Amino acid sequence: MAARKATSKRGDLATGSSAPSSAERRTVEEAVGIRVRALRKRLDMTVAELAGQAGLSVGMLSKIENGATSPSLTTLQSLADACNVPISSLFAELEEARDCSYVPKGQGVTIDRRGTKAGHQYQLLGHSLRGEVVVEPYLITLSKEAEPYANFRHAGVEFIYMLSGAVAYRHADKVYDLGPGDALFFDAGAPHGPSSLTRLPSQYLSIIIYPRDA
Repeated sequence: MAARKATSKRGDLATGSSAPSSAERRTVEEAVGIRVRALRKRLDMTVAELAGQAGLSVGMLSKIENGATSPSLTTLQSLADACNVPISSLFAELEEARDCSYVPKGQGVTIDRRGTKAGHQYQLLGHSLRGEVVVEPYLITLSKEAEPYANFRHAGVEFIYMLSGAVAYRHADKVYDLGPGDALFFDAGAPHGPSSLTRLPSQYLSIIIYPRDA
């Protein structure tokens, strides 16, 4: 059985994550329709006005905007000319943006947070560029001058992964002894933070996730 699994086609391999696959992509007709409607509204034109300028019937333009028909290249060029845009812009809705934030070693942005006054140093290692969820990954350094602070509270959830040193980390009414390789994932709405600095200096990754409108 193991041998058969090992020789599975690469297309069958998965990460094991339970995250859903990407949402079903729009058809070309739907994407073009959405774009044409957006351009028309941006130009503050009615369906009849744009149809007249493009040399189309109102019914045909309505079908195009609803993704109910596949317009010819000639028709698309007429629409692009009427909207004063290149024909390629009519396919903009098909281009899926996949954001990426890269931070070279040692170049995270140092920022001030509530624990800065207690000697906790924060380096932001990246940021989410769009979407409904904000993800903030930090490298937190506790120097030998750092002090315990266990009263952080904020929206969302937080994941901590200990890299070096050791701390006693409190979440709500429980305390967890964390050393290199230990991880903690919790609701960040409860009071939390290192209540005792067991071995300094220490570093850990902190990844905070919360709704963008929180």
